[in-house]
Amino acid sequence: MKNLLVRAGRPDELDVMEALLREASAWLASRNIDQWQYPPHRDRITEALERGVCFLAFEDSKPIATIQVDNFADPEFWAPEDRPDAALYVHHMAVTRAAAGTGVGSSLLDWASERAAARDKNWLRLDAWKDNQALHQFYKDAGFTLLRIVDLPHRRSGALFQRSARRAPDISS
Repeated sequence: MKNLLVRAGRPDELDVMEALLREASAWLASRNIDQWQYPPHRDRITEALERGVCFLAFEDSKPIATIQVDNFADPEFWAPEDRPDAALYVHHMAVTRAAAGTGVGSSLLDWASERAAARDKNWLRLDAWKDNQALHQFYKDAGFTLLRIVDLPHRRSGALFQRSARRAPDISS
């Protein structure tokens, strides 16, 4: 795992969280990807910060990424037969462009899997933009399986991924 300090964000760090999400949005737009092309929902970020489920990752004391990890299984995506309570869910992960391609995103997903396992969850899950194939490949490369795509006309997200929260130990030493 990349050497990162990950900790819960504080309410006074709302602007930091928002800046990371805005940077990701601008980068996606520059690649003609319509994902996240809306202002970040400050009220939702504030609520997540207050609940302690919105995290910042730091490298050399600089915030370089954010991730939200919680129990919220969107009922439009995750059905009762999915056993929604058996998982933790990733939302709004963003890595600053300066740290892109250095393994930060994968490290955050590993961190989130460890968090899920520590809470006795079987799965780490997320929903991704339906037509962002590069993002789908990133999640597959990080050990996630595409379960299905839920195609709702009012939702652009809906590609459902999961991976085991109990990662196999690295025996390559």
